[in-house]
Amino acid sequence: MFFNRVKNAVIGAVSSGSELNGFGSESSNSGKQNQHHLAPKFPYGRPHFLHLEDDEVQMSADHKLRPIIHPSKSLPHHTGYAECVNAGKSKWNEDQAVYRQGVLSKVVTVENGNQTSAASQTFSIPYTYYGIFDGHAGVGAALCAANQLHHILHEKLVDAQDDIWADLSKNKKNGKSADSLLMGALESAFNEMDQLIAEDRNKYQAAGGCTALVALFILGKLYLANAGDSRAIICKNEEFLPISMDFTPENERDRIRKLADEQPALLGTNFTSREYTQQPRSDDLGKTIMYREAHMKGWAYKTLQPDDLKISVITGSGKRSRVMGTIGVTRGFGDHDLLAIYQKTPIKPFLSPHPEVQVHKIVSMDEKEVLVMGTDGLWDVLAGTKAAEIVSKSINTFMEKERYVSAATCLVGFARGTLANENQMWHLKGGKQASCDDISVFVIPLLPYKLEFEELMQKYFPDK
Repeated sequence: MFFNRVKNAVIGAVSSGSELNGFGSESSNSGKQNQHHLAPKFPYGRPHFLHLEDDEVQMSADHKLRPIIHPSKSLPHHTGYAECVNAGKSKWNEDQAVYRQGVLSKVVTVENGNQTSAASQTFSIPYTYYGIFDGHAGVGAALCAANQLHHILHEKLVDAQDDIWADLSKNKKNGKSADSLLMGALESAFNEMDQLIAEDRNKYQAAGGCTALVALFILGKLYLANAGDSRAIICKNEEFLPISMDFTPENERDRIRKLADEQPALLGTNFTSREYTQQPRSDDLGKTIMYREAHMKGWAYKTLQPDDLKISVITGSGKRSRVMGTIGVTRGFGDHDLLAIYQKTPIKPFLSPHPEVQVHKIVSMDEKEVLVMGTDGLWDVLAGTKAAEIVSKSINTFMEKERYVSAATCLVGFARGTLANENQMWHLKGGKQASCDDISVFVIPLLPYKLEFEELMQKYFPDK
């Protein structure tokens, strides 16, 4: 029955929404304003593993009820996932998520003892891939990444598999470690994904942009690639370990200002690499102001000149920091036609698809150790300590089959909060404002990937 399908996938009552007829309005500061005749590269939908029908997708986008969605079928090793739509800032949920499992296979000729004959043996390395992509200015870039990045990455892994096997068997051909090869595969895949979105600009509807957070489990390790402000932590017994950093104008202030200083033509006529303690105004001309150049760590004083009235390439601080007053993330995919608000200066040269890749060897035999991946809609209102507490409680309360999806659901539920009747605002339990953004969360047990690697080594290299 349809009702039962919805009940399994949607927590809370839902109602019908509008038609699935596009991606919503295009960003007013995009350089591509007349693309409405173009079709999107991928139709809007929710993650494939949720198995939602079109009418269920409609219901998942109810901004008033914000139902929490989780899979009706188990993911690998009972991995948990949950999501909910924003409170009305965009028509659709601009987050996307994906998981895929793959295998790297290599056929090796094995000589027998007297070397009179040979036999072939197939060696296989399994891997599992999880990704979350937080879109902005539309859902196109996030959909492109969710549908294509894992294919690009697989090609990179296949290219490197001979050398990965050589390192694993301690028979190195080029001296490069498996770690460096796998990190390079992720880095090059991210760059190629961004190039593909750029190439598609004139073929398909404007894609906007998205952040990207990818977890690759292979050879008993976690390779975490991050470009943007989604975040990942490892939780165990109410303790947590951050394994990603946010890439925002605040955190990348030095990189962006140095680039602006080295290539001033990128700034147009209205921006400067120089930074001030507060933005100068015309009536401050001739007064002494505090400033620093891109190469400076400290501050100095100067007399304000007309050229100092230009806007700093980075404005604001913390969550309010922006590149050219426009965008609050500095790494990710897309945004190839993004222009500074009012000034119409291209912003893409200051943005980067290059990920930071962290390598984490899985050593614990504790089934309660998990990786939590979440978009910024979660972390804007939830500290790591609270996330670890919620995860630990769910893991200790539920059986293995339900514990991880329960943890993901509870994390989303906490960040979303409840709707207050008096002001129709979403609030946390303590009364503070809850997250009004899209929220997506994976909770992934680590132990199965350690055991998977041990089985592989025992099968192919029993003497090591």
